[in-house]
Amino acid sequence: MSQQYAHTSEWTFKQKAARALWMIVQASLFRWSWHNMYAWRRFLLRLFGARVGRAVRIRPTARVEIPWNIDLADGVVIGDFVTLYSLGNITIGEASMVSQHSYLCAGSHDHTSLKLPLLKPPITLGRDVWIAADVFVGPGVTIGDRTVVGARSSVPRDLPAGIVAVGNPATAIKLRQLQE
Repeated sequence: MSQQYAHTSEWTFKQKAARALWMIVQASLFRWSWHNMYAWRRFLLRLFGARVGRAVRIRPTARVEIPWNIDLADGVVIGDFVTLYSLGNITIGEASMVSQHSYLCAGSHDHTSLKLPLLKPPITLGRDVWIAADVFVGPGVTIGDRTVVGARSSVPRDLPAGIVAVGNPATAIKLRQLQE
């Protein structure tokens, strides 16, 4: 292998060990817990450094890459088969919901370098955001408060507060009108 293509890990031994232990815990104690054992899964995430608010509901089939890089505010719901690819920080605001099969990707590589160094741009979802089923949210994206992203959309760049956005790339189709 040419030296210019030699990749070295950006993770320390301690980080690799913690990630390996989390993978074991996630594949067993987390994944095989009964569907409504939310307190148990909150406990496991906190044990590994996640910041998890009150009444967070995370389904057992959800996948968290690096728990110490996630911050879930009070009342957050993470649906079945959601992936929080948290190489960088993922922050989800109060009462927000990420629906089934969605993928939040806080990691990429610098394609302008042959060494493809790891990038860890954070993702931030505001309060009362709804990410509908099978949505992709890309690295470095911020989604404003009360925004809804329609099913099967892709979000490669920031979305403002208070809209409904759909498509690939997701674009605003209307303001979100809330009824009391």
